[in-house]
Amino acid sequence: MSDEPACSIERSLQILGERWSFLVLREIFRGRHKFAEIQSSLGIASNLLSARFKLLVEAGVLCTQTYQEPGCRPRQSYHLTESGRDLQVVLGALQQWGDRHRPRPSGPSAMRQIRATGRPVHVGFIDEEGGEVPGAEVVAVTNDVIGT
Repeated sequence: MSDEPACSIERSLQILGERWSFLVLREIFRGRHKFAEIQSSLGIASNLLSARFKLLVEAGVLCTQTYQEPGCRPRQSYHLTESGRDLQVVLGALQQWGDRHRPRPSGPSAMRQIRATGRPVHVGFIDEEGGEVPGAEVVAVTNDVIGT
């Protein structure tokens, strides 16, 4: 038997369950890739940011690329992998939840839109035919396998 949790949510939280992980990902989705610019934007201690980057790289959510500015030593920039890009919908869902249930008096800090048209989008459940399904109609069905 593996020590790995059977629950996908629990396995995901082993990597993403610390608040800084999502905030780091938010910054990378916004186009920031360098340690110093992400640290400055978030106001996070360098040891905490280093630990977040290490975990996210080891988990395959981020990858590094070497860059060097004139007169400086080579450094690493951080970029989303396919796994990391798949978290865009998770960040969108968290933002959508926060805008609805923890709204700011001044309104949302960002809106999600279709790049080509500017039309707003929201996160939802989509069936295999592409139709949106109300959350109240969605049920999680467990897949308990005895003996594994």
